[in-house]
Amino acid sequence: MSAGRGRFERFVARRYLRGTGRRISVFGIFRALGRFLRRPWWPFGGGGTVDERDSRLVAFISSLAVGGVAVGVMALIVVIGVLNGLQESLRDRILSGGPHAHVMELDSGFQMEDWETVLDRVRQDENVVAASPFVFNKVVLNAGDSYNESVVLRGIPDDPEGMRIAGLMEHLIIGEPPFGPTESGNPGIVAGRGLAQKLGLYQGKLITAASLQNTPLSTLGFSPALARFEVTGIFQTGLYQYDDELVMAPLAEAQALLGLGEAVTGIEFDVSDPWEARQVSARLEEALGWPYRVEGWQELNSSLFSALRLEKLGMAVVLILIVLVASFNIVSTLVMMVADRTREIGILRSMGVTARSVGKVFTNMGLFIGVVGTTLGAALGAILAWALTRYEFIALPSDVYFIDRLPISLAPLDVTLIILGSLLISYLATIYPARKAAALAPVDAIRHE
Repeated sequence: MSAGRGRFERFVARRYLRGTGRRISVFGIFRALGRFLRRPWWPFGGGGTVDERDSRLVAFISSLAVGGVAVGVMALIVVIGVLNGLQESLRDRILSGGPHAHVMELDSGFQMEDWETVLDRVRQDENVVAASPFVFNKVVLNAGDSYNESVVLRGIPDDPEGMRIAGLMEHLIIGEPPFGPTESGNPGIVAGRGLAQKLGLYQGKLITAASLQNTPLSTLGFSPALARFEVTGIFQTGLYQYDDELVMAPLAEAQALLGLGEAVTGIEFDVSDPWEARQVSARLEEALGWPYRVEGWQELNSSLFSALRLEKLGMAVVLILIVLVASFNIVSTLVMMVADRTREIGILRSMGVTARSVGKVFTNMGLFIGVVGTTLGAALGAILAWALTRYEFIALPSDVYFIDRLPISLAPLDVTLIILGSLLISYLATIYPARKAAALAPVDAIRHE
């Protein structure tokens, strides 16, 4: 009985939707808009009976409801896809331009004396694929004029693991690594592209680096340590904090400039799966004990990714309002249908149809509008996302943003949640009209004019 009653309710819902005019479709939306523009007083003017004009009005509002749901779902899918793509692009650039995690010694002035022991322990972990010592500190660069620039000096060893973790060979766009002999005889150094443009650096350019790290305080103040370098290459990672603020030099030269002796700043390493960096870091921190601190790339960039997640949530809340506005169109459509079909509802009730079945008829009608709009919006959103990815209609200035195109990545979970959320809103929009129809008394409904 319940299956047959369900088929009856869906049958009546389809008949009512057909009775409002042409079938609801994307072409029906444009036809309704065209009729509306051709008739200034539509649907109250023009030919046809009052019932026909009311039917055209309900059809027009139904088309608007379908279109509103479709636009909301399409906008949600595209915008969330862009934010996902932005987050993934930023993550890939961070991982390619730096280590997955690093080990630092706390309460030691950013110096690690016994780094060989720590390096051996890190390499023993089965998930670590590369590990290397590094030096990392602020210095001041002078390119031969009165302008000085504060930058971050990163010292890396001359071995495959060190260059792999630093991503040096992958991002070097001009010249060679800083480890080979130079024409001037000074040690080599490589700089980010943005920094090179600011200081006018090029391959073979001589620069001076000054550091106050580990310098003694005298009656005349601090006497900075100075070192002369020759630019051997320029790299570009696509990240502002790397390209505009970072230089790389051989580990021994960086140690000498910073007065570290044989000490290093810490140990950096890569893992087989970047998403397991947090678990590997926690395991190594427990094994090393105090005073060592191990942090993965998620913790090192937590504020940045938190901001992106907040932006994604905010955009989703704003765009879901479009679907909510469309749901009001669903409510108004169903309310008008209840008023338009009052006598027919009374006849159905007098024939033994229960109030619950009458309510489900209008629930099915609202869900039909929601399903059509959601399906249409999901399809249009997927097509638009594919077109933006395939043909790259929107170009971004790479000197302003860290990307030169609009990245889009559709996560199946996000698309599923958007579809389910749209259907839920459509269902909630049917509750009031369905209860209104179910509450009609048969005799009063039949007498309705």
